[in-house]
Amino acid sequence: MSALKFRNITASVDDPVETWPFEGILTAVERGTLPDWQRLAAAIRADPWGPVAQQVLEAVEMSRPYGTGELLTTVVERARQEAADAEREQVAGEIRELVARSGLSRQDFALRLGTSRSRLSTYMAGKVTPSAALMLRIRRVTARAQITQSS
Repeated sequence: MSALKFRNITASVDDPVETWPFEGILTAVERGTLPDWQRLAAAIRADPWGPVAQQVLEAVEMSRPYGTGELLTTVVERARQEAADAEREQVAGEIRELVARSGLSRQDFALRLGTSRSRLSTYMAGKVTPSAALMLRIRRVTARAQITQSS
């Protein structure tokens, strides 16, 4: 249970942190306790680039709370890195699936894509994330290969 109290704002500390105005976030950063920061951290992990994460970073920059600022900044950085890693793996998984569905060898797929087999492997492993335009091309190569196979 939190001992945090809000003044001069209509939100309650019991409301979801996503509904707190900036002043509520600032109060939690400056005067909150571990349960309050855990709630902020959960909201940040759920949406690392969302409003709570942005407001926490702004509150930390504004108030520069000793210890808490570093902790919450690290929470945002880690949440963003974990989300980016998960997104990169999701893209790599989609590419692996598309190459497999195409029925083409990796060498043939890479040639039709206009790249090398080794570069295609970096996309499939998640080491490199292709551009949006290249993702469209990968999908198009798969679709055309499937049409050719069914003919």
